[in-house]
Amino acid sequence: MKIIINLILVLLILAFAYFLYQSIAEPIRFTDEKVKREKVVINRLKDIRKSQEIFREITDSFANNFDTLIYVLKNDSIPVIKIIGNPDEIGTEDAVEYDTIYFSALDSITKMNINLDSIPYIPYANGKKFYMEAGEIDYQKTKVNVVEAGAAYKDFMGKYADKAYKKYETGYDPENMVKFGDLNSPNLTGNWE
Repeated sequence: MKIIINLILVLLILAFAYFLYQSIAEPIRFTDEKVKREKVVINRLKDIRKSQEIFREITDSFANNFDTLIYVLKNDSIPVIKIIGNPDEIGTEDAVEYDTIYFSALDSITKMNINLDSIPYIPYANGKKFYMEAGEIDYQKTKVNVVEAGAAYKDFMGKYADKAYKKYETGYDPENMVKFGDLNSPNLTGNWE
């Protein structure tokens, strides 16, 4: 009888030790996974932002979808204006000339290590695409182009895309987005910055 009681106590101790270990390890795993996945998603969003900025240099607007963004960046050129002469010397005999030189947008994108074929896809999301929208607003009596792109935590957090994990980090909500830009103001800042 004593052996059975000791065996039950040992099993209870092992069970309590396991649950204690899990209660300590689970928040650490959640935090590590969140930081790792966020970093990769943010880096992809930074690539999208750089791509949109180059697209704007070419077209004077932002792309409203990834197909247009990728097509223009693969097939168009970035204009660079070269100024010959001194534009500050008005009224002198030296004329100011402007010469436009074009550089391949694809070459610029490639030098930045941006992969245009994978840019629309949210890392860890099994083929889901980033939300992206562009438009034009009136801002201080001027028409301004705006863009917004992002992904909800629920799209890339895998098994941690549950509100139950809020207990490990206040403010964590899988419905919240990691994004840059704003459709209501001319702002390209990311909400992680």
